[in-house]
Amino acid sequence: MATHFLRDDDITQAQQAEILDLALALKAAPYSEKPLAGPQTVAVIFDKTSTRTRVSFAVGIADLGGVPLIMDSGSSQLGAKESVSDTARVLERMVAAIVWRTFSQAGLEEMALGTGVPVVNALSDDFHPCQLLADLLTIREHKGELAGLKVAFVGDGSSNMAHSYLLACATAGMHVRIAAPATYQPNPVFVADAEKIAATTGGSVLVTEDCAAAVSGADVVVTDTWVSMGQEDQKAQRVKDFGSYQVDAALMAQADTAAIFMHCLPAYRGYEVSADVLDGEQSVIWDEAENRLHAQKALLTWLLRQN
Repeated sequence: MATHFLRDDDITQAQQAEILDLALALKAAPYSEKPLAGPQTVAVIFDKTSTRTRVSFAVGIADLGGVPLIMDSGSSQLGAKESVSDTARVLERMVAAIVWRTFSQAGLEEMALGTGVPVVNALSDDFHPCQLLADLLTIREHKGELAGLKVAFVGDGSSNMAHSYLLACATAGMHVRIAAPATYQPNPVFVADAEKIAATTGGSVLVTEDCAAAVSGADVVVTDTWVSMGQEDQKAQRVKDFGSYQVDAALMAQADTAAIFMHCLPAYRGYEVSADVLDGEQSVIWDEAENRLHAQKALLTWLLRQN
């Protein structure tokens, strides 16, 4: 049975560290691993628009000796004339792995059940686990060991990024804090999952409406857009609801003096983050964006070794 990466807690703390170690090695020696030599093909499917995901996977697969087959569901039979599970059975006969950026987590799970090749969640409505591997890699580069660090996510706690921060940081043994308005709190099921993981790794979980409580003494401060894809018609209401959750210089000053700021991009200056923070000395967003490439190469290499 294939090993998949559909959500952040599909891997253990030790496996997460192993993937991050491999990412650091690949960043230092980009062409040292060729698990896709042949070249083998990886299907990379997009139901949503993308810049970083599309480029990092396409470049990464080529770096690993393979060929990226970039597809979009609108020009294929996937989910319309053909079921996800049937598509999975077709693809596994032709490709070494499947990477899918989509809406429904259930669709990814169906894809994984229907195939014997690794399936990677490149983003769903519930989770963004590849982004978190890149984020953890960036934190390791700037702050050292992950365990024991305090991470504050400020903004939409019901988002895929907040859910992934809960699971990935708990897995790493970090103290993760989510600050969000009452009507934008994380899914309680995922909070409970993170708390269960943290109890075994030495981490902790805090969900609050208080930005200051989350950010106080934090080593890492993170935010994301207030208006995700598919929510454009809610923009006015969301801007109003999140108005007091902007990461600005005053909020950053409540974090540790050596804290770093992160954002998965694209960012909207003057909304979720002020321009002086996004472009300031504490911001590591460009390292974070680059690290999508190295983390995903490491993930694919690791998954292919398991299968």
